Amino acid sequence: MRRPDQQTTTRPTPDAAPGPTPDTPPAEATRPGPGALPSGAGAQQPTDRIGPGAQHLADATGPGAQHLPGGTGAARRPDPAGSRADGHRPTGSHPAGARSAGDLTTEAALAPYLRGQAAEFLRSLRLHHEHSAPADSGGQDAAAATRALRRSARRISGCLHTFRAALDPLWADQLRAELAWLSGILAREHAYADRLTRLVEALHQLSGPALPAARSVRAAGDGATSDAQGRAALGVGAARAGALLERRLTLARTRSHSAALQALGSSRFHAVADAVALLASDVPLAPGPAGRTAEALLEPAEHAEQRLLTAVAALPPADTEPYNEAQDAAWHQTRLLLRLHRYAHEVVLGATDPALTGAGHALDLHRDAVEAAGAAAAAARTPRIAPATAYALGVLHADQRHEVEAARAVFRETWPYTVALSAS
Repeated sequence: MRRPDQQTTTRPTPDAAPGPTPDTPPAEATRPGPGALPSGAGAQQPTDRIGPGAQHLADATGPGAQHLPGGTGAARRPDPAGSRADGHRPTGSHPAGARSAGDLTTEAALAPYLRGQAAEFLRSLRLHHEHSAPADSGGQDAAAATRALRRSARRISGCLHTFRAALDPLWADQLRAELAWLSGILAREHAYADRLTRLVEALHQLSGPALPAARSVRAAGDGATSDAQGRAALGVGAARAGALLERRLTLARTRSHSAALQALGSSRFHAVADAVALLASDVPLAPGPAGRTAEALLEPAEHAEQRLLTAVAALPPADTEPYNEAQDAAWHQTRLLLRLHRYAHEVVLGATDPALTGAGHALDLHRDAVEAAGAAAAAARTPRIAPATAYALGVLHADQRHEVEAARAVFRETWPYTVALSAS
């Protein structure tokens, strides 16, 4: 297993000597999984913080030291300037406006970040109410407000998970669970709409001009004739398959819309909104001074990065068999861990990491293709459908699984750090 020679989150150069580094990591959340995302996929907490193929961040006490928690001591990094296989450091690994060690406290970094996201949540909620009024026909504005609402909810929830030890743990667990519920409710309606659009467009591209293709191969060989017959059958079944998918996904979208409206009018949602409103002015921190030092943010951020690198290193290799749906869960988990790492990067360094933009987008496409393939397979299991319809849905499922494999390949190409993507 090749070890990564670059970290995606680095300790900033201190303006003053930081406090001593604790030998043990802060307490982790006992709830399974990241808990900050609507998909509900749990994150298995590793028993070893080092993990295979992973390396911790450089210690702020020296340019070439590496912090290894748990009393393992420090080791020299062989190539502190290198991060990629070609020796170039990814853009954004060290933002120009990186925080100093004196600014890495819960009061100076985490609390303002959470207050800002809470203010964005309330602003998006107000816009959502305005554009969801019956007299307002701006559906796109309402959808944009919903996306902004979910985006701020995810960031708050993700930070409550990663930096739980620096916050009031009971309050953080409760609010994180409620924000995950809200984000999941709001995500379903737009997920069904996007899935339907994706599948209908794929069906249209797959079917194409079926009848002209069948007429043009009368003098061709048996292989061309068979292909033309297949395209003709696909053309016949594509229209029915599209209608079936539209009925199923439109019904699911309508139910999700009703559930979202019911949730937004419930006492549970108003309690969440009240809690976020309080967060915009007051962040409940952990009692005592231990949770307010720079290490209270650096250690959890390092742990989030460690889990991500371990998950990437454990992804199945590129030469595995296609259509292996059992591997989807590992990729979904990597996507959740990448999101948690991005949020921690924003808190610690005060900026996003653009080097991970392409990899994150590839994992989003992977998730969409997996869910679209599942929708096609579920529709194909509908009782008493015509053989042509089932054939078209089978071809559609295969096409979306090819999109899954393509998204995995894009992730491997855009992953900016020299982490082994498979066992060597």
